[in-house]
Amino acid sequence: MSNLIASATIKGAHSLVDRAETAWQNTLARYGTGKLIGFPNTAYFLPVIYGVTAQKVQTLGDAAQVIQRCRDILPGWMNPDDTLSSLEPVLNAGLAALFAEEIIEAIRYLEMPDFYTQSEDPRADNVWLGAADDIILRKRGVEFVDGSAPGFAAILGAAPSNTVAAKIATDLQQKNLYTFMSASSGGRRMSEQLLESGVQVGWPTRLVSFGPDVSSTVFAIGFAVRVALSFGNIVPGRSKELFEYCKNRVYAFVMALGDVNEEWVATAAGALNFGFPVIADTPIPEIPLAVVADVPHDKIVNRAIDVRGLKIVVNEVPVPVAYGPAYEGERVRGEDIYLECGGGRTPMVEWVTSKPIDDVVDGLVTVNGPDVNEVSAGAKLPLAILVEVAGRQMQDDYEPILERQIHHLINYAQGVMHIGQRDIAWLRISKGAVEKGFRLEHIGKLLHAKLHQDFGRIFDKLQIKIYTSAEDVLAITAKAKEAYAARDSRVAGMTDESVDTFYSCLLCQSFAPSHVCVISPERTGLCGSYNWMDCKASFEINPLGPNQPVPKGQTLEPRLGQWKGVNEFVFKASRGAVDHYNFYSIISDPMTACGCMECISAILPLCNGVMTVNREFTEMTPCGMKFTTLAGTIGGGVTTPGFVGHSKYNITQRKFLAAEDGIKRLVWMPRSLKEEVSDLFNERANEIGIPDLLSRIADETIGTTEEEILPFLTEKNHPALSLDPLL
Repeated sequence: MSNLIASATIKGAHSLVDRAETAWQNTLARYGTGKLIGFPNTAYFLPVIYGVTAQKVQTLGDAAQVIQRCRDILPGWMNPDDTLSSLEPVLNAGLAALFAEEIIEAIRYLEMPDFYTQSEDPRADNVWLGAADDIILRKRGVEFVDGSAPGFAAILGAAPSNTVAAKIATDLQQKNLYTFMSASSGGRRMSEQLLESGVQVGWPTRLVSFGPDVSSTVFAIGFAVRVALSFGNIVPGRSKELFEYCKNRVYAFVMALGDVNEEWVATAAGALNFGFPVIADTPIPEIPLAVVADVPHDKIVNRAIDVRGLKIVVNEVPVPVAYGPAYEGERVRGEDIYLECGGGRTPMVEWVTSKPIDDVVDGLVTVNGPDVNEVSAGAKLPLAILVEVAGRQMQDDYEPILERQIHHLINYAQGVMHIGQRDIAWLRISKGAVEKGFRLEHIGKLLHAKLHQDFGRIFDKLQIKIYTSAEDVLAITAKAKEAYAARDSRVAGMTDESVDTFYSCLLCQSFAPSHVCVISPERTGLCGSYNWMDCKASFEINPLGPNQPVPKGQTLEPRLGQWKGVNEFVFKASRGAVDHYNFYSIISDPMTACGCMECISAILPLCNGVMTVNREFTEMTPCGMKFTTLAGTIGGGVTTPGFVGHSKYNITQRKFLAAEDGIKRLVWMPRSLKEEVSDLFNERANEIGIPDLLSRIADETIGTTEEEILPFLTEKNHPALSLDPLL
C-alpha cells in the first residue's frame, strides 16, 4: 500500500486522539470522573468502542481507559518514504481514530446538549441530527432486514456545487441507499447544499445529516456496529466476528468529496476495518478494492456500488417524478401542497377487489372526476382508488395483501405523501410534482407497474379506477366497508387449534441468523407486520420466500404452546442454535427476538405481574431498564426467560402470555400504548369478565418502579395480586 496513505492515517489518528484527550481533560476538571457520558437513548454505550473492545464507557472516568488504549494501539510517527510491510498499523490507527471520535462526540453531548436535534428531522435552526437513537435504529433496521435498504453511503465533505450534491443524493435515493453525511470541505457541507437546493433532509428521506465535523462520521460506523450487536447477536469484544459481520451483512461504503485531509484519512482507515471501502473524487493514492480515487461525480455512485459488491435492482416506473423507497418518508407540507385528499379533510378510500377476467382490461387507468390539472393549488378533493384484479391464481385472501401495498407504492413517488389505508387514507401531492407533470392517472400507472412486478404471478390482469366526485367516493366506500368487515371476520375467528400449519418469517435472518419467527393465528409476528393470513398468502404468492409453512405436528405442551413440528423447523432454520421455544410463555423458554419487535414484556416479581413497553417509549420502566436496554438484552435470536418480544396487536390476542394467565398479569404499560390498544384490549377484558382491567393497569404517571406502582395496584385490586406466584 502507499506509504503516503499510511503516514497521513497515523498523523490524522494522532491528531484525533490528541483532540479527544484535551477535551476529556478539560471536561474532567469541571465535572469529575463520575459524570455520565454517552449517546442519548442508545443501548450500547459508545458502540464502536463497546463492540470492538467490550468496554462500557458510561462516565468520564471510563474514558481514561479508552484514551490509554488509543495510545497503546497508535503506531509511531512515520515518514512518507518509510517502509510499511503490512496494513495492520494503518488499521490500528483507524480504530484509534474512531475511538477518539466517539469520546469527542460523547463530550460534545455533555457540554452542548442542544447541539444535535436528537430527532428524525432537522429543525429550522439546526440541521444536525446526531447519533441515531434506538427507536430509529430498530425502525430503520427493518428496512435493512427486508432488503428495501440495501446499504448506506457515509459521505464526508461536500460536492463542488449544489447541483452535483443533489444529483449524487438523488442517485443514492433511487438506488434505495441511506446517505449519512458529515464533515466539510472548502467550508461547505453536503447536507447544507441539499437544503439549499430544496431537498428534504432527514431519516424519512434517507438523507441523514449526522453532524458538521469529521468526528460525526463515527455515528455512521456506530450504526453498523449497533446493527451487528442488536440484530446479529455479535458478542461485544469479539472484534474479528464484528468486522466479518459488518463486511458480509452491512453493505456500506465511504464517499469522500473534496480535499482529503489527514483526519479524514484516519477515519476512512477506521472504516476499512469493517470492510467498508473508500471512494474519493480526488486523486489520492489507491489500495485495490479498498480505496478508489479520482472518480468523476457522474460515475461515483455506480463506482462505489461496484466496489462494495452491492446488488441493486431498480425497476422503471412510468411516472414523471423520481421513484423509490427513499421517498417514502418525504413530507408535503403547508405552501408546498397542491392537492389534498382524505385525512379527515375529505372522504378517501382504497379498495382492491377481484373481478371476472373478462371484466378487466389490463393496464386500463381511468380518472372519473376532476384531475390535478383541473383544480387550483391548495385544492381538496374526495378520492377513491379502486383496483380491480383478475386471474386464474387470484384468491380473495390475496386482496388485502395487494391493498396493503398501495400505501408504500404511492409514497415511493417523489413529492407525493400517503398515510393510512382502507377508508382512513390521506394523500397530498406537492406543487413540485405537479410542475413535473404528475397527475392522478400516474397513481394508477405506478400501481399497475409495481403490482405486476412484485405480485404478477397471482393475477393476470389489473385495472385502476380513480374517482374524485363525492357521490362516487361515498358509494365505493360503502361497498369497500362491507368487504373489509368480511375479511376481518375471517381472521378474527381463527385460533391456533383450528389450523394444522403455522408459517415462518425469516426476513430478519439477514441480520439475526439464529432468530426464527413462527407465526400462528393467535401469535402475530413480533414486528407487527405479518399475521398468519399474510404469511399464508405470501407463501402462495412466493413459495421460495421467507414465509414457509411449518406443520405443527404433535402437541408437546398445550399450555405453553409447543409443538414437535415447530421445534424441528426452528432447530433447522436456526442452524442448530435454538431447538425449541414456547409461544405462550414469558418464563418458560419464550420465543426468540431479532431486535425489531414492537414491544417487550418483562416480569415484575414484586407485583406478581408483567409489564410491557413499546419502542416509542424512551423513559425508564419498572423492570429497571429502558426499551433500548431491554432490546439489547433479548435481541439477536436468543431465548431469554422472563422477557419476550411481541407486537402491539398480540397484547389483545387470546393466547398472549396464556401460560401465565394472559392479560390478567399486565400491571404496567406506557399511557400512549394503553390508548393505542384500548379498543381491542377492552373487548378482551370484557371476555374475561374484568371490563375495567385497563384502568387498573399502571402507567408512567403512576410510577416507573415496582415500589411506586404496587400501592396503585393494591388500591385498584388488580387481579395479578391474587394469582399464583409467577416465580
